Amino acid sequence: MTVTFFIFLLYFFFHPAVSLSSDGIALLTLKSAVDAPGAAAFSDWNDADATPCRWSGVTCANISGLPEPRVVGLALSGKGLRGYLPSELGTLLYLRRLNLHTNALRGAIPAQLFNATALHSVFLHGNNLSGNLPPSVCTLPRLENLDLSDNALSGAIPDTLRKCSNLQRLILARNKFSGEIPASPWPELKSLVQLDLSSNLLEGSIPDKLGELKTLTGTLNLSFNHLSGKIPKSLGNLPVAVSFDLRNNDLSGEIPQMGSFSNQGPTAFLNNPNLCGFPLQKPCTGSAPSEPGLSPGSRRPAHRSAKGLSPGLIILISVADAAGVALIGLVVVYVYWKRKGKSNGCSCSLKRKFGGESEKLSLCCWCNGVKSDDSEVEEGEKEEGEGGRGEGDLVAIDKGFNFELDELLRASAYVLGKSGLGIVYKVVLGNGVPVAVRRLGEGGEQRYKEFAAEVQAIGKVKHPNIVKLRAYYWAPDEKLLISDFISNGNLATALRGRNGQPSPNLSWSTRLKIIKGAARGLAYLHECSPRKFVHGDIKPSNLLLDTDFQPHISDFGLNRLISITGNNPSSGGFMGGSLPYLKPSQTERTNNYKAPEARVPGCRPTQKWDVYSFGVVLLELLTGKSPDSSLAASTSMEVPDLVRWVRKGFEQESPLSEIVDPSMLHEVHAKKEVLAAFHVALQCTEGDPEVRPRMKTVSENLERIG
Repeated sequence: MTVTFFIFLLYFFFHPAVSLSSDGIALLTLKSAVDAPGAAAFSDWNDADATPCRWSGVTCANISGLPEPRVVGLALSGKGLRGYLPSELGTLLYLRRLNLHTNALRGAIPAQLFNATALHSVFLHGNNLSGNLPPSVCTLPRLENLDLSDNALSGAIPDTLRKCSNLQRLILARNKFSGEIPASPWPELKSLVQLDLSSNLLEGSIPDKLGELKTLTGTLNLSFNHLSGKIPKSLGNLPVAVSFDLRNNDLSGEIPQMGSFSNQGPTAFLNNPNLCGFPLQKPCTGSAPSEPGLSPGSRRPAHRSAKGLSPGLIILISVADAAGVALIGLVVVYVYWKRKGKSNGCSCSLKRKFGGESEKLSLCCWCNGVKSDDSEVEEGEKEEGEGGRGEGDLVAIDKGFNFELDELLRASAYVLGKSGLGIVYKVVLGNGVPVAVRRLGEGGEQRYKEFAAEVQAIGKVKHPNIVKLRAYYWAPDEKLLISDFISNGNLATALRGRNGQPSPNLSWSTRLKIIKGAARGLAYLHECSPRKFVHGDIKPSNLLLDTDFQPHISDFGLNRLISITGNNPSSGGFMGGSLPYLKPSQTERTNNYKAPEARVPGCRPTQKWDVYSFGVVLLELLTGKSPDSSLAASTSMEVPDLVRWVRKGFEQESPLSEIVDPSMLHEVHAKKEVLAAFHVALQCTEGDPEVRPRMKTVSENLERIG
């Protein structure tokens, strides 16, 4: 460290004309502290530059009142860096994110590092750091994420953690921390959502006050330590969604049977030899339970055991058993095929009618070369491109969907919208039922199987907050998707209105209902849908609203279909005379709902993209301001960098009335709920994708509001 400090001084005393900023000089101490094998990570770190803002791994931002950008992020994870952490990094006063995980850094964590008081995320996991955890870590007033796992840190976990009042994630797993888990900090950590102290050398009892972590989600992990004593009943007060991992300790006594304990499986308590009670298969009394119907002191009848069963009775029992097993097997097979028929339900007939009784060939059949079930198993039996060579046909995804192709041809159609994903029409069928019809490109004639597989995967997604796909139409020069029509417009219109005025019905409770529903739907897409979809384009115009202001996510899975069909619908085709033709808009507009990494060409979409976009939508609901710089006229409701604007407001401790949508200011009772929602939105819009929560966690956090 003496060497780096000497270098630090040289820049000031022997290079008075140096142009590099003070932040750049501080960063160069890290370069000098790393051994030669890791030098490639700093290939463009040049001391002749005026600013470090273009250096690899460095992020800068404009700070109000300062003449030049300052360093706010340092991310050099997985670069093979071997060396130590220089204390001079603590002079980066505006550094918010320090991400040096998965390297080979060694030595102690310098206490001076925490002089960088703007830090809110420190990721140093996966190194060879040693020594104690500096008590000064909680002098950081904004610290939210601290991950020091997979190092060789030792000593006690400091009681000063209670000062980390904004801490959300504390991950100290797989180190050499010893002593007892401190008892006092936990009630003060009112924002903590993740606690992992596993695989250390901790001993003593589990503190009762851990049960006061009301915001905890996921897993409370204290496994692989030397903890002893009884499990405190207070842990039952934790949220019911929290899982326990208390394996491989020396805990004893009966497992409590209250609150969140009722949701735990036996795995949570394994390898604690002295633990007993449910859900372990080890009763606490130590005596085997008595047989039903017998008192402990009663004697079992002896005459049958002495004499045994007659051969005839044995044969009769055996035959009855065999018959019973066969009957159960038949029932299971019957139920399986009935359920399979429902889940893989399709309906196609020679008369092209859905749900009707006209001469159906089979439950799942081929119509004009187009398969109508949702199984992909038999697709290999057809040659590539065979589907779609005929005139085309409607294919039902929903068995209960009932209308004929001729109805669609005769129906009135109205254009709802147009974009790079095709044209969307409202089509009113003969029975008065409206549906939404999306017209895709005319390409992909030889890729029917690929198209059908994608559509069937989309069709399997069934959730009350996701628009349901009912059927599709395939022909060489025409591709249509038919889905439910959601009658109350979309969130963009509700927020901004057709004339720039938002809907008068958007009270706070309505907005909370919308965002909760959208979170549930998006979490389902990520976690439970057949392909764990990434939506890729979450924005208010893709959140459709019904008459009860329940949201319905639309347009998921379309990017893949567009890659097959193209985005230029035919003006002719089999449906050409029925649907009015409009050329889709091809104007490139900046999408400010996209995550920063999503704006880099060629990047593969991830679920964390959706989390960021969802966070921006939530901020728009809270502030009433749009990040969409493509609005026709610039207004006071447009903030091109909405995320930065909100963060700046919170950093400067601006009054909530200057940030929140003015139309909600009269709802004084909702202030705490609004602040909690802002907290969720800012988590979602973290610049580092690794820090953003999963949508499942986001949804759980929102459900606690209100």
